[in-house]
Amino acid sequence: MTSSQDPVLLKVPKSAVGLRLDVYLAQQDLPFSRSQLARRIEAGEVTLDDRPCRPGQKLREGQRLRFLPSPPTPTSDLPEAIPLTILYEDKHLIVIDKPAGMVVHPAAGHQTGTLVNALLYHCGPLPLPPPRPLLEEDSEDEEEPAEDADANDSPRADAAEPEDVGQLSIGGERRPGIVHRLDAGTSGVMVCAKDEPTLVGLQVQFAAHSIDRRYVAIIDGVIPERGTLSTRYGRHPRDRKRFTSRSGGKKAVTHYQVLERLPGATLVELRLETGRTHQIRVHLSEHSFPILGDPLYGRPSRQRQVQAIAATLTRQALHARLLGFVHPITSERLMFSSAPPEDFLRALAALRGREPETRLPWSTTSQGVQPLP
Repeated sequence: MTSSQDPVLLKVPKSAVGLRLDVYLAQQDLPFSRSQLARRIEAGEVTLDDRPCRPGQKLREGQRLRFLPSPPTPTSDLPEAIPLTILYEDKHLIVIDKPAGMVVHPAAGHQTGTLVNALLYHCGPLPLPPPRPLLEEDSEDEEEPAEDADANDSPRADAAEPEDVGQLSIGGERRPGIVHRLDAGTSGVMVCAKDEPTLVGLQVQFAAHSIDRRYVAIIDGVIPERGTLSTRYGRHPRDRKRFTSRSGGKKAVTHYQVLERLPGATLVELRLETGRTHQIRVHLSEHSFPILGDPLYGRPSRQRQVQAIAATLTRQALHARLLGFVHPITSERLMFSSAPPEDFLRALAALRGREPETRLPWSTTSQGVQPLP
């Protein structure tokens, strides 16, 4: 594998004639995803026959390709004394109950105050993903920390040397210790790795869809009792901040079950089979059951009471209530859960027409979880 500092010099073979430039580069042994390569082509890091080119440019036999990646930007993420709700911790990993409003990793507009900053303070240096091909590479990157998007569902932080653990990597992709993400507006259970073997072991489980991930959401409308939403998935063709289940090259699968019928709304549990960016929010919205309070994919309810309750939320009523996985080091099967936060419970109580209560139609311990087998 070439270093990200070395120029890549290629001569287009006959077998690549007619391929898109970004597709051809993605087939080479390079530590970049296709979407990362496309951005680098647009930034002028790639030339064909010493001329600027486009990601979708079709190749001709014998063309000379030169790719010189820009060097990483050496900026450190700073540890910050941000309180964490810790559900479990050992020397290999930590499981936390992320509050709504917390961004997972530093990015444009969110350089501090993130989960990564908190973890660096609590745990010390954290591992970046190793320089290896993605197990299940998505064709697009996400613009923001994403609702339970798997680490292998979007371009990972580019490789850093061991002494650079916890540092900013190429393109601002700073994700030390992060295996999966939750939207800033989504609360709930997350696992983060403290060492590289644990990080890789968890990534493998996410890529194999063997992680048990269950959410609860309050949605607008009356959805069937249970079902599976299985679609193709990709970036929205006109809005780069949004995703859609109506186009794209990846498969996305969400299973759901009704927990409680409410006036004009429904409390549902959802189980992710795949972990695409914004998957739950997109699937529900594009099947006419948007999550209450969703600022990106929501819409005003036809029911005035539901509309008024949704207006009291400052984020989507979505909570990652359960996460189950095999410990990559000890091989122990672990399962963790948490109850939805206060704003979720207040909205639920308002729809029920009574005071908030903590007793809900599911167990909040790691035992006895019944819905969605």
